[in-house]
Amino acid sequence: MTPISAVIITFNEERNIKNCIESLIPVMDEIIIIDSFSTDLTKEICLTYPVVYMEKSWQGYSDAKNFGNSMAKHEFIFSIDADERLSEDLQNELILLKSQKIKGNYSVNRLTNYCNHWIYYSGWFPDWKTRLFSKEISTWNDEIVHEDLVHSSGIETKKLKGLLHHYSYYSYKQHKEKADNYSLLTAKKYFTQKKKVTFLSPYLSAISRFISMYLWKRGFLDGYSGLMIAKISAQSNIVKYNELLRLYREKRNVN
Repeated sequence: MTPISAVIITFNEERNIKNCIESLIPVMDEIIIIDSFSTDLTKEICLTYPVVYMEKSWQGYSDAKNFGNSMAKHEFIFSIDADERLSEDLQNELILLKSQKIKGNYSVNRLTNYCNHWIYYSGWFPDWKTRLFSKEISTWNDEIVHEDLVHSSGIETKKLKGLLHHYSYYSYKQHKEKADNYSLLTAKKYFTQKKKVTFLSPYLSAISRFISMYLWKRGFLDGYSGLMIAKISAQSNIVKYNELLRLYREKRNVN
């Protein structure tokens, strides 16, 4: 039997953390939670379960995840976000996998629930994420946003069949706020990379993003949710490139 440690990073996740933990308990041999000093009931909820709960000041996604991995007592890590849950099929698949010899890395297909609707199009599904891996050969990179798992060359990544359920947004307002926040972080990333931008970039990228998600990726088949996903994603592109333009103007003014 190969034991697995689950690692979750949290901040103000009182709405999600209970269901996340309960989906892990039947499968995982250890559950580690790295919390960035939540101000809601996240801590109180976590401490009602048999988990390892630690608080750590926020220094980025990769830093928190790598710290959680270093605290795990088992070699194999299952990385999961607080707003995700193992489906029953994925639970059973992982239990079976543990009875065998785990080797290499494993990716799962994430299905998103958006404002009470499952999203099968819009470029959101399929959504493969490497989540089960050996901490001895894998680490999270230090990207400002959308961190990636990097591992030794030659490591095979196998696909698991069970779905990882992602309860992403409960309202359109929540989606817009989070999308804009990611856009600001991405603008900083582009700025450090010296990505080229013109005054037309915010609007051309927004139009392209909407057409891609709603038409080419068939977001219209997701109904009104697909329309809102494409609309908010397009608007966030405007925020991203306007912020990038602002950063370049600020640099010129300083110089």
